[in-house]
Amino acid sequence: MDWKREWKTLAGIIGVFLAFFYLPVGWQRFDNAVLEAFHLAKWYAQEHVILCLVPAFFIAGAIAVFISQASVMKYLGPAANKAVAYGVASCSGTILAVCSCTILPLFAGIYRMGAGLGPATAFLYSGPAINILAIVMTARILGTQLGIARAVGAIVFSVVIGLAMHFIYRKEEGEKAAHAMLLPEAEVTRPLWKNALYFGAMIGVLVFANWGQPAESEGLWAAIYSAKWMLTSLFALGVGASLVAWFGVRPGQAFMAAVPVAALALLFPETPMIAFIAGMIGLSWVTSTREGELGEWFGQSWGFAKQILPLLLFGVLIAGALLGRPGNEGLIPSEWVSAAVGGNSLLSNFVAAFAGAFMYFATLTEVPILQGLIGNGMGQGPALALLLAGPALSLPNMLVIRSVMGTQKTIVFVSLVVVMATVSGLIYGAIAS
Repeated sequence: MDWKREWKTLAGIIGVFLAFFYLPVGWQRFDNAVLEAFHLAKWYAQEHVILCLVPAFFIAGAIAVFISQASVMKYLGPAANKAVAYGVASCSGTILAVCSCTILPLFAGIYRMGAGLGPATAFLYSGPAINILAIVMTARILGTQLGIARAVGAIVFSVVIGLAMHFIYRKEEGEKAAHAMLLPEAEVTRPLWKNALYFGAMIGVLVFANWGQPAESEGLWAAIYSAKWMLTSLFALGVGASLVAWFGVRPGQAFMAAVPVAALALLFPETPMIAFIAGMIGLSWVTSTREGELGEWFGQSWGFAKQILPLLLFGVLIAGALLGRPGNEGLIPSEWVSAAVGGNSLLSNFVAAFAGAFMYFATLTEVPILQGLIGNGMGQGPALALLLAGPALSLPNMLVIRSVMGTQKTIVFVSLVVVMATVSGLIYGAIAS
């Protein structure tokens, strides 16, 4: 018998036993934290999994199947033109407008296809951070100065963080670049414009299905919000037409998948998510029952879902237990955070950046949360620090990043975001005061 191994097993059993033996059930804050964890997980499942993550899984799977590794390496690889690679990566958020979790399947897709660590992490940061609607809301509700500082800071951050990650791991990136030189020229199965239209249609579905309600009832953003499901439907039709025209899906099969969607949209016009779910089921049926690249597309998408979704839901549970939902408390009292982010000291900026990095912010929710914190005495510098670190990171987000690029790179990436947000907040607070 291996006694060393058995002692470790016994120690583990004792540890679990003691944890349950001293479980603080009945302590109000603990009981409330458990409820908050499940409340946040329920809200996340209702609001983000179907509309955000499922389309993102399909897009990530499509990247893995329909875009060649050589093409990814050419435009986003370690040896790619830096201006092009970082320009595309840093501006992606203006198109995607997604949260810190929805960007993960897309990041995993391009990183595994050979994108350089620098452009990939620039994309990972910018996707949720450079959100036009969120920046406009920040300027209108929290002030023009803070809105501009957020926009400029997020764009600069994405490039600087990407370049820093590339420099820190330059030896590894050099080996990847050398490997890219050996890849054969990509075999073109369909013209670039067809792939561009197809991916554009899928991104359109993702963006408009998740278009958040603006603070004002009039104007361009409000008009887009009122027409979001019509726009989503048009882009979904574009996806279907592309599959029939360019990917070999039989018109009859596409029609059979589309009929239930149209019927449910007419029967339940006030609950468009029902028709959306039917559309995702139809797409899954069409792709999973086909051989070749369509079947592989479904397989890749399912692979991303299996890897990412359990980690995200676990992370949401932990985040909810620790910090609660907006307006509610978990184990950590909210007054601790409020008291720690007043003024413009190094500590207050660091606390704001650190807390923001671990909290989960759905798209646009950071603005009303900050409005409340500023009303309770939060300084302008810490406010910017939280805006630069919060939307781009979260505890669920970190767990998935670790599974994609490893523990060390994840720690370096998170540390860069927190440190840069702290320094930026300190500088902005000194200028704004």
